Amino acid sequence: MGSEHPPLSPAQLQLRRSQQLRGQVLLAALLLALGAAGLVWQQGSPRWQVLIVLAQLAVARWGWLALGRLQLPAPALDQPQGNPALQADLQQKLSLLEGELEHVPVALLRISGEQVTALNVRARRLLAPGGALEREALLAQLREARGEAGRELLSVATERGQERWLLAGNRLSLGGVEARLLALLPLESELEAETLKAWRQLVHVLTHEIMNSLTPIASLSRSAREMLGDPEAGPDLNLALDTIARRAASLAAFVGHYRSISELPAPQAEVLQLSELFARLEQLVAADWRARGGEASFTVEPESLSLRADPGQLEQALLNLIKNAAQATAGVPQPRLQVRARLVRGGRLALEVRDNGPGVPAGLENDIFLPFFSTRSATQAREDGSHGIGLALVRKLIHGMGGTVRYVKPVTGGACFVLSF
Repeated sequence: MGSEHPPLSPAQLQLRRSQQLRGQVLLAALLLALGAAGLVWQQGSPRWQVLIVLAQLAVARWGWLALGRLQLPAPALDQPQGNPALQADLQQKLSLLEGELEHVPVALLRISGEQVTALNVRARRLLAPGGALEREALLAQLREARGEAGRELLSVATERGQERWLLAGNRLSLGGVEARLLALLPLESELEAETLKAWRQLVHVLTHEIMNSLTPIASLSRSAREMLGDPEAGPDLNLALDTIARRAASLAAFVGHYRSISELPAPQAEVLQLSELFARLEQLVAADWRARGGEASFTVEPESLSLRADPGQLEQALLNLIKNAAQATAGVPQPRLQVRARLVRGGRLALEVRDNGPGVPAGLENDIFLPFFSTRSATQAREDGSHGIGLALVRKLIHGMGGTVRYVKPVTGGACFVLSF
């Protein structure tokens, strides 16, 4: 028969239960850090993405070190229950762990039945006077929050206004008692900074495009008015009026394109067989690529892959990326297009659109998804009808269906856009 450890003392049992609870708390904090990265990665800001990665590493390191302190050493269990040195060591470790838990930079709460318990100082501040204005409403939101692993945005009314928090949850059972552990991370200041940055970028683009049309319109209008009394100014007057009409039409088209990406209909999701979608796309574009001396390939691995999405909007997004690839490879002798659907790590579905063009110029990777931004010259844009909204429209369509889109620069050159679901 194998040797057995002597029964634990009540103090050791209490410590073991406390350590198990704190282990769940630490795991939830790590889960929240990972959930925050998944949510704000979609914002498209590399600065915020880097900050999130650094925060993940910091929380992971803290969690790893703290979890290491949760283990009761096996030899200690064989020692006499009244060993003062053992008790002092265990008490020191527990105090250190409690101190770290108290000051972890997220609000940690436990929900058992209708009771909501704050587990650290950040959570107590949120529930105390001066924190949430409508404490009972917040408690009701927390009780209704998902108990399984996941993440969601929670809006909380505080004295500083409405604030958004990222909530992650997990179920646990201690001593036969079911409970839910919640972790909340404040996001308002970071999201507000990103929103203001996006507005500045959009206003810059809008004012640039509008002024490009209004400046010549204003100048030519003054010139035309001066030529009205000159009987010999007929040809010049006609030219001025024709130019004004063209610039006004261009400005109207600009506003129309802006409306097209700001007022998209809600997606109508249904189960879509990707092999059928790719077959339609191949019929639409493959002949044009062959006529240019190139090739276009469409691959689904495995053939049975399906996706719940809006068929029309997903097809439009892929066509925009394919058009972008065609424009990028306009000067390539043997242009190649590769469109592939496959499963990647984590069971996620990835749709890749790859070309062998020059790729996005260095330093512009962060701007290509901005509305009306284009890496093409004004002459090229006029020739191919590009308005700089293709990639912005792709991102809006994909985000509306619950996916993400990012640009990847392959090691072999060219460009690759990845849609993840």
